[in-house]
Amino acid sequence: MNRSRQAMSMFSRLQPTLRLLALILLLISPLLPADSAPPPKVQEAIQALFPQATRVDAKQGDVPVYPVYQLNELLGYAFESTDHSSLQGFAGKPFHLLVGLDVDGVLTGVRVLGHHEPVFLHGMGDKALLDFVEQYRQHPLSKPVVVGGRKPDSSDGQSITQFDGISKATVSVVILNESVLQSALAVARAYLEGFTSAPLATPRMDLFEPLDWQQLLERGLVQRWLLKPDELEQRLGHSLEHYPGMVHDQAFSELFLAYLDTPMSGRNLLGEQGFARLQSSLRDGEQALLVMSRGSYRHVPEDFTAASSPSRLLLVQNGQAIELHDMDFDNGALLDSLAITPPDDLQAHIFRIKTHAAYNPAQPAQVRLNVNLQRNHLVESQLVLEHPFEPDPRLFEIHQPSAAAKPSPVWLRLWQERWWQLALLGSALLLLSLIFTFQHRISRHTRAFHLLRGGFLLFTLVFIGLYAQGQLSVVNITTLLLALVDGFDIRVFLMDPVIFVLWSFTFISLFVWGRGLFCGWLCPFGALQDLVAWLGQKLRLRQWKIAEPLHRRLQWIKYGILLVLLVSALLSQTLAERLAEVEPFKTTITLFLIRSWPFVAYALLLLGLGLFIHKFYCRYLCPLGAGLAVLGRLRLFSWLKRIDACGKPCQHCRNHCGIGAIHRDGRIDYDECIQCLECIVILHDDQQCVATISARKKAEKSQRKAGSGALIYKS
Repeated sequence: MNRSRQAMSMFSRLQPTLRLLALILLLISPLLPADSAPPPKVQEAIQALFPQATRVDAKQGDVPVYPVYQLNELLGYAFESTDHSSLQGFAGKPFHLLVGLDVDGVLTGVRVLGHHEPVFLHGMGDKALLDFVEQYRQHPLSKPVVVGGRKPDSSDGQSITQFDGISKATVSVVILNESVLQSALAVARAYLEGFTSAPLATPRMDLFEPLDWQQLLERGLVQRWLLKPDELEQRLGHSLEHYPGMVHDQAFSELFLAYLDTPMSGRNLLGEQGFARLQSSLRDGEQALLVMSRGSYRHVPEDFTAASSPSRLLLVQNGQAIELHDMDFDNGALLDSLAITPPDDLQAHIFRIKTHAAYNPAQPAQVRLNVNLQRNHLVESQLVLEHPFEPDPRLFEIHQPSAAAKPSPVWLRLWQERWWQLALLGSALLLLSLIFTFQHRISRHTRAFHLLRGGFLLFTLVFIGLYAQGQLSVVNITTLLLALVDGFDIRVFLMDPVIFVLWSFTFISLFVWGRGLFCGWLCPFGALQDLVAWLGQKLRLRQWKIAEPLHRRLQWIKYGILLVLLVSALLSQTLAERLAEVEPFKTTITLFLIRSWPFVAYALLLLGLGLFIHKFYCRYLCPLGAGLAVLGRLRLFSWLKRIDACGKPCQHCRNHCGIGAIHRDGRIDYDECIQCLECIVILHDDQQCVATISARKKAEKSQRKAGSGALIYKS
């Protein structure tokens, strides 16, 4: 009773102190590191992927994951795609995804933490994207996934899963799919069994003959690595005497290495029973390595914990570090159970090489020893030493792997799937090049030329724009600038083959014909504006003529918009994406007006103005046209022919130019010209060119005079 009363009295006296400590911990807890749990947003997403989870550990491992548990049972791993895949999306930034993978290699789902894909941002919205990623729920990782298109052939018809894609966002969801699979496979190979191929060499169990320690050394079944003090001192640049515990008159380290899965080495070293116990302790595909050492610096430190991974020792093959795991074989009494008599004063461990490491014992490898010498509590020296390690290949049956084709890059697969679109687009670009090359010859046939141009614009609108989604955008320019700043990767631009081909052709043509070839022939929204202008003429709507001084000032608006977009892209890509909505391309061409009403109203307003003002948007607001105009100033030629009568006094071409790109003196403003070639048609039309009409009238008048003179002479 007295002891109980004393304990109660002591507890009463300690209560104020305990309360004070609790209060202090509560106050400083926001200042403590938050590594004990994932961020709240990630935690919430993990809970959605693993509804039964009761515990989520902090991110850990060389292949970063969040281990997820139900009580003490491991359910699987959650991981962020950006930790494992650097594949960039359409906007030049990667998807930020959270992926769940259970212990059986089945995806528990995918959550989108962030992205910069223009087609979803302020476009069709995230619902379509969220519906797409829902298809990953309960999908086995061992079964490949293709998105949309034709289902690839498979031997059983079931080894490949086809996910429904998203119309108008094919490139984005293909990139998302690759990001999911790349990151999931990286995690599975690091933490799950059965996701890497077995070694290509199988130990020959029929080869065995009794050997003693010396014979094992001579045949290379036990490999010796001797590190002398002189070698270390040469590498360090000073004597080992500066380091406590280092003895100069003995080996710095002497290691003995043996691959144990073959009877010639494993059975001779462990004995028949020990070798059998080792084989039963290894899981399918796992292998074992015996390491023994002595000297001043051994393969594990004195405080090494059994059944853990050594910090000093690694196996390296093909440039990849292979982690070793102590098997704690014979509970620390390994040397006593060996069937041979090794040298004295050895320390020995058997390490497990896990299946996912895909270690091939018949191929060259290296053993890496990490040397960390503490000189004092402030100064330490570090070295990494390597020694070749390769068991005798004659001890193995070498299996030639079946020729498995290396997966082609994502961008290449996209090009292959869209081959016919690219072929048709290439033919159209070839035709357009011929039109511009032989423009003077072709433009002599007025009606035929107008039919040709009208047909080409219809092709641009329907096929290039609405079907193939080949609408270029100022977003492509800002993405390129960001790529040049952050590190250029051409694969980002190869993801959309139609856009890539159009940009390549447009870029080259800028230095030949200027910006007009794209703006007047290859821009789907520009073609739509031409259609609207034609409709306005057919409806006999009065066309609004803007006075030339005001027209010249309004043209500078698009250059100001371009400058704002470029600056905003360097400050914030999200802001730039929002400001890029000044372009109505996404609303009209990409989403075909299926969008929230403010965007639709804005696009319809621009098209409505086009009924009265020819190509209003192109002339005054288009930042893409402004950017192309700047580059177009580097063109090599001024192709549009002018004659002496142009502007002096003839103004017919100028009055007929809907875009207002001809000056009063007859000069062509190539920064504004869309190369419709209408002025060339007029120049070659005997019924329109004032100079030709005037010359013809003079010739007729001269003929009449000559005819009158002849009649007078005869009379």
